[in-house]
Amino acid sequence: MEREDILQKALNGDIQAFQTLFSAFQNQLKSYLYRLLTDRNDVDDLTHDTFIRAFDKISTFNQESSLKTWVFKIATNLAYEHLRKLKRWPVDAQDQGAMLAIGTPPISESFRVVHQTFNAAAYEMKEHIDFCFTCISKTLPIENQVALILKDIYDFPVKEICLIIDKSEGVVKHLLKDSRDTMTTVFDHRCALVNKNGVCDQCSQLNGIFNPKQDQQEQRMKLELVKESKKFNRSELYELRTQLVKAIDPLRSTGADLQDIIMRCTRTAIGDVDDFFAAPMSKSDL
Repeated sequence: MEREDILQKALNGDIQAFQTLFSAFQNQLKSYLYRLLTDRNDVDDLTHDTFIRAFDKISTFNQESSLKTWVFKIATNLAYEHLRKLKRWPVDAQDQGAMLAIGTPPISESFRVVHQTFNAAAYEMKEHIDFCFTCISKTLPIENQVALILKDIYDFPVKEICLIIDKSEGVVKHLLKDSRDTMTTVFDHRCALVNKNGVCDQCSQLNGIFNPKQDQQEQRMKLELVKESKKFNRSELYELRTQLVKAIDPLRSTGADLQDIIMRCTRTAIGDVDDFFAAPMSKSDL
């Protein structure tokens, strides 16, 4: 059946037709929401709520944009409602998470158990760079974070981002420039992979913990980001990071389970979660 026919059925209230269209971008939607929310359970809830709200309002879809853009707008609004209850993350959120893990043996042990138990708990430095990108993006105002992720990670055109966040093209371009400048500056001061003065070298540290037989420097040098860092063009390094992050689905990558539990620790350390062990566990967690 042609897509136009399926869309017409969905517009006429056929939920199976709508499910067919929704499923075409559902994984990307969930990945996007995870980068905003950093909690699998919240992602599942908001994805479900997005589906229900979009289907309920399908008669209002005027086809001025793609269905995907229209659904992402609904999901983004739901994410806004959730995120407005929380504070923006501090730049040192990862450091706080690391200190909590170091000072709390049961949390450290939970990392090791997940790493040893689940198939999606392999450690690779590139996955931690994705984790780091998410953490730093959460230091931005919500609209900046959304605009940045939609454009630089999911390749939405500026005009579609305007529709999603209900801002003019000029405002969106300003949000993107401001966000990239902020991210680049933070990475410049924090990332020890590319700057010997950087304060964050968790990629190598975690590699040493979870892959003790693996040579850290060898793994570092496999990353294009590290190879190019000698040139130290800050904007080019930011683009290399985004290219790496684009290639990783944080919910389905080889290290998704391990990164998720590290993310939970970070959220606990900064106060998004009251108690690491009291936080709702997703099906892959302990």
